[in-house]
Amino acid sequence: MATGTRRETEQLERVVVRFAGDSGDGMQLTGDRFTTSSALVGNDLSTFPDFPAEIRAPAGTLAGVSAFQVHIADRDILTPGDAPDVLVAMNPAALRANIGLVPAGATLIVNVDAFDERSLAKAGYSSNPLTDNSLSAYRVYEVPMTSLTQEVCKEAGVKPRDAERSKNFFALGLVSWLYTRPVEPTLEWIAARFGANPTVAEANTRAFRAGYHFGETAELFTANYEVRPAPFEPGEYTQITGNQALAWGLLAASRLAGLPLFLGSYPITPASDILHELSRRKEFGVRTFQAEDEIAGVGAALGAAFGGCLGVTTTSGPGLDLKSETIGLAVNLELPLIVVDVQRGGPSTGLPTKAEQADLLHAMYGRHGEAPVPIVAPRTPSRCFDAAIDAVRLAVTYRTPVILLSDGYLANGAEPWRLPDLSALEPIDPAFASEPNHVDPDGTPKFLPYVRDPQTLARPWAPPGVPGLEHRIGGLEKADLTGNVSYDPENHEAMVRWRANKIAGIAKTLPDVEVDHEDGAELLVLGWGSTYGAITAGVRRARARGLKVAQAHLDFVNPFPLNLGEVVRRYPKVLIPEINLGQLSRLIRAEYLVDAQSLNKVQGVPFRAGEIEDAIVKLIGGAR
Repeated sequence: MATGTRRETEQLERVVVRFAGDSGDGMQLTGDRFTTSSALVGNDLSTFPDFPAEIRAPAGTLAGVSAFQVHIADRDILTPGDAPDVLVAMNPAALRANIGLVPAGATLIVNVDAFDERSLAKAGYSSNPLTDNSLSAYRVYEVPMTSLTQEVCKEAGVKPRDAERSKNFFALGLVSWLYTRPVEPTLEWIAARFGANPTVAEANTRAFRAGYHFGETAELFTANYEVRPAPFEPGEYTQITGNQALAWGLLAASRLAGLPLFLGSYPITPASDILHELSRRKEFGVRTFQAEDEIAGVGAALGAAFGGCLGVTTTSGPGLDLKSETIGLAVNLELPLIVVDVQRGGPSTGLPTKAEQADLLHAMYGRHGEAPVPIVAPRTPSRCFDAAIDAVRLAVTYRTPVILLSDGYLANGAEPWRLPDLSALEPIDPAFASEPNHVDPDGTPKFLPYVRDPQTLARPWAPPGVPGLEHRIGGLEKADLTGNVSYDPENHEAMVRWRANKIAGIAKTLPDVEVDHEDGAELLVLGWGSTYGAITAGVRRARARGLKVAQAHLDFVNPFPLNLGEVVRRYPKVLIPEINLGQLSRLIRAEYLVDAQSLNKVQGVPFRAGEIEDAIVKLIGGAR
């Protein structure tokens, strides 16, 4: 066990802390509060909540371990960190499940009270790792968190079993002292969150203070540490997750378009938080419908779009499977519809709480017939806000369903976000049809629902109830211009080509792919979606070695930006890291006939920056 005498506070540029415990130990809450305190200090930060896949795994088992990793720094950072500098383990299962992530020399803070014979056996230990010298490569601090928490809660009249539930706040207090986090925000949060239950509020407060004072007085640690604020551009900031940002982006887009927001959704991990967030925003005119199944959710959203609303549905991979037929219907009807797919490990139920990028080809081709749709993919949690607005703008302008591909890593991860100036955002014009657009030879005005805008090829959006704009809708093929049911072969091919050309034409309005180029670079690292942080950090590390590397990232995956072909052909080597088996690589190779190399990972966890660095070195660095 490590011991020492308290020294002066030391300065650190960065630190990665991982909290781990049983799924009932409150690790997500503990990590979230530590993150919030760090945000208030002004650190840059990135988080990775790591949920167990089992909803109610047996307590104390490996399957029930929940973890939360947070990276804080006094400079710009991009990932939650490759490996924790500190692991807080609340029980033997948490230690065993996470020790493989911890490098030699790192710090382990363990709740020694939990290392009894029964708990060790449930975690699969044949001997106690705290006494068998198996942890000699680490600095180990044994802290009796459970018993100390129970002791300080006695005076509050809390029973020992109930007091034990507050031990996560003891751990939070201890780590808050260790890294000089302010105590007031956490104490204020406890009072507000548990104010309706004074006994629980008192227990959590006492546990938090006890953990903080333990670090201060126990003379167990050789020092505590400070991570100073990071430099940020002036402005107002908030801590935000990807799901929060996406929900707020949809709200902003509905205001920009002047359209009421309707969400038809069926709860599914990890997309449910978008439903939860929007259901709390009725003051903005939001209407949320928790449907009985995925098909009903998307059907209701498409019906809302027909009625002149901003129709949105949210889901994950299994739900996207079920929504595919209705998305095809939206393609045929040519109505705006937003389909948010927060990707997770598959196939089937797969890994419900783990991240993956394996729905790209499904989004591209997962409908029968020729049914192309635009695909937008945010790169960071905060950029989910911008991606939502981009998706709505495309859907409304081009009268098409749009698929927005987030994933579990983005959805649950958090980072600082500078609040935008909403008045500077460009309005979205729904340009509803308001009068007939054709005059028959006999002078009778008529509305033709498939007359197309010469610039966008979009058809008119005519909600029901407007006199003179009556028209048919449905899944059967429509006659060009009139919208009547048509089985004519030439008409069908014409309509198929109209719809395809409309989506392809979006490329003309997309911003060019930006390339972070270094002179002499022969390798381009190309990414999409949530790989951005790890790729950028890996590229920075490779450049620090003296390697010449270029980087580009796609926010729009269908259609591709017009300059993408020129970009990928510019480099002799192209590396595409993906959390799948090479889906973007297939698209790039097929579209541009370049020998793109894949770097693939399907473990339910994101890339580490070191993995990107190693792949770059292998391609161009040789033995360096």
